[in-house]
Amino acid sequence: MSGFLSSSIARKVAMALSALFLIFFLIIHLAVNITSIFSESVFNELSHFMGTNPLIQFALQPVLIFGVVFHFAMGFVLELRNKGARNVKYVKYNGAASATWMSRNMIYSGLVILAFIVLHFIDFWFPEMNYKYIEALPADPTRYFGELQHKFENPLRVGAYVVAFILLALHLLHGFQSAFQSIGFNNKYSKCVKSLGKIYAIVIPLGFITVALYHYFNH
Repeated sequence: MSGFLSSSIARKVAMALSALFLIFFLIIHLAVNITSIFSESVFNELSHFMGTNPLIQFALQPVLIFGVVFHFAMGFVLELRNKGARNVKYVKYNGAASATWMSRNMIYSGLVILAFIVLHFIDFWFPEMNYKYIEALPADPTRYFGELQHKFENPLRVGAYVVAFILLALHLLHGFQSAFQSIGFNNKYSKCVKSLGKIYAIVIPLGFITVALYHYFNH
């Protein structure tokens, strides 16, 4: 693996593949969360299934955690290497001349999103692990909706979620297209991928923001 990732192209492809995996995960995550707006029972059923299914818990969940860690670690590595390549004294680098604001600041939006993921783990994943494996409380298929509402009672927490998802939208506006280009979609499908990326970057974060605000104003 280390030999494979020693190549600049290989690092970009690995970064792109981890990004595509997380893009797919966000769709599933939102699909479950958005049901909490329309049906408490459906949300509880889906959440209970996701939280108790052995395949999801012991196979997909570790892969997801690895994907998150790998994506951000690889992003920092690529950013440091890019900065090192630009720091050549006899060349004056003008990032604004060849790149958008979003592409030049992916590292900063990424850091904020990483901080949000840590908050999300503290809010949901850690309590879930404590409930099931440390306190070993009996299974309660109806507890998920109430727990979700409780997390969105605090306006500061809701504000943090909203800001994080706005930055996620900015991150995705560049990252979605970049991921597809890195795996070879820089061709006649580029315009389609770019348009799809813009829709995804707006709809997915907006969906999560809607869920947070809905439960804040309706708890």
